[in-house]
Amino acid sequence: MPEPTGPHGGHHALDVARAHGVTTMFTLSGAHVFPMYDAAVTTDDPMPIIDVRHEPSAVFAAEAIGKLTRTPGLAVLTAGPGVTNGVSPIAQAHFSGAPLVVVGGRAPAATWGSGTLQELDHPPIVESVTKSARTAGSLTEIAPAVDEAFTAARASHRGPTFVDIPMDVFFSNGPVEHIASGEATVVEPDPDDIARVAALLAQSHRPVLVLGSDVWSDHADEAALRFVEGSGIPVVANGMGRGVVPGGHPLLVTKARSPALGTCDLAIVAGTPLDFRLGFGRFGGKDGAPAATTVHLADSPGQVSSHAELGASAAGDLCTLFDALLEALQSQQRRPDWSTWTDQLRQTVAGAVERDKALLGAEADPIHPARIYGELLPRLDDDAVVIGDGGDFVSFAGKFVEPRRPGGWLDPGPYGCLGAGLGAAMAARIARPSSQVVLLLGDGAAGMSLIDVDTLVRHNLPVVMIVGNNSAWGLEKAPMQMLYGYDVAADLAPSTRYDQVVTALGGGGEMVTDPRQIGPAIDRAFTSGVPYLVNVMTDVNAQYPRATMGV
Repeated sequence: MPEPTGPHGGHHALDVARAHGVTTMFTLSGAHVFPMYDAAVTTDDPMPIIDVRHEPSAVFAAEAIGKLTRTPGLAVLTAGPGVTNGVSPIAQAHFSGAPLVVVGGRAPAATWGSGTLQELDHPPIVESVTKSARTAGSLTEIAPAVDEAFTAARASHRGPTFVDIPMDVFFSNGPVEHIASGEATVVEPDPDDIARVAALLAQSHRPVLVLGSDVWSDHADEAALRFVEGSGIPVVANGMGRGVVPGGHPLLVTKARSPALGTCDLAIVAGTPLDFRLGFGRFGGKDGAPAATTVHLADSPGQVSSHAELGASAAGDLCTLFDALLEALQSQQRRPDWSTWTDQLRQTVAGAVERDKALLGAEADPIHPARIYGELLPRLDDDAVVIGDGGDFVSFAGKFVEPRRPGGWLDPGPYGCLGAGLGAAMAARIARPSSQVVLLLGDGAAGMSLIDVDTLVRHNLPVVMIVGNNSAWGLEKAPMQMLYGYDVAADLAPSTRYDQVVTALGGGGEMVTDPRQIGPAIDRAFTSGVPYLVNVMTDVNAQYPRATMGV
């Protein structure tokens, strides 16, 4: 029998991934994808393999790598349940616009239809939440298919792609005849669209700019800050738009979000959809103010809102767009003066900061969840990565945490998928090895993925985890009580020792019931050098005052 010639299919796929900047593989072991592992460990420059305890964590980690590095992350999933376990995180990447490539195993092509183990046609299952989903049916198709997947994932508007490879194809050998195609094409914004936006901005008296995740993803964070400081427009941050305008900046008015969005006359929303988080694109109309004009700036034409009534819009490379918009604004005959408006918003911010002090320093028993942030915030470095995975508890994080640098905030995004935190923590520790990594967990979310502390321990990925433990699904308990006068399926076991779960898995942790002990516990977590969980018992009745339930 002749010896196999050329590299096997795993090398074909992984060589392309490397060419697109992949440095880490996230997976859970499965025989259908063994060639990917062999390719990773047998080369002169081995690729680290982070193997998790449940497939969703692998995909959440790869998605977070995409968000943090702005280069597609790679998750490798075995056939059948390996792929279906990854569907929710793929959907999260779809709604978040995160660059992600998922390579799936697939039952052998030669025996397809005979009922082999985990035989399932995956692409139809994931095609509604991916930019592309296909099967590489032969050895020569693997490299081009994976290259196309990475190219699509990193092109605006970014998102997940999927390729599965039959097991017998994966294990076959032959020469690689395809080289990665390189960077995606840049979409140039229409100058006429920019001129219309600039004209509206020049005529406005109370404008506000909302900066969303795509501003960071599109490498437009520096251009956005130039535009903000050059124009003087006040800013509300959304998603990974947090930190683009540093916390404490005089034009950052996220703490005055309600009056800013409710009484503005022009709302420019950049790099995020006009979804439930932004009133579906309806602004103004509060406290006697008329309805505002809405402008949508997107990284690609397909992302411009089709449901909202827009006064103008522009689409394309957001870095180019911000610089061109600033130039167009500065060339307008009327140079707007928004100082009165921005001063009003700054006063509102100052008032909110003053009011927040009482909550952040609350001595209540049981502990008010805000007190946790009162202890955490002064301990965060400027380059810390803060990850939110939870409902009510993490809503407080959105209120109090204002990153001082871009790329330092991760949350599930508009899809609202709990259980993403442990995977994101793995990614953050790998992508930012010298930064603090803090994972904020509701106790409900903690139950979804805490077993992957085992992964953090095995791969020496120390992170600080803080659980706001109110022994309930807090985001559901109060609304059900409001609707029905009672609640069911909303309570969890009281005072669950999530910290002991972490210590049993090889990390560290402790339970906190006294607000004065929160800070010292966080200090011990930061200096421990291991995955460490601070389990804080909080008041179930201290609910986040939300204005929307997302519908």
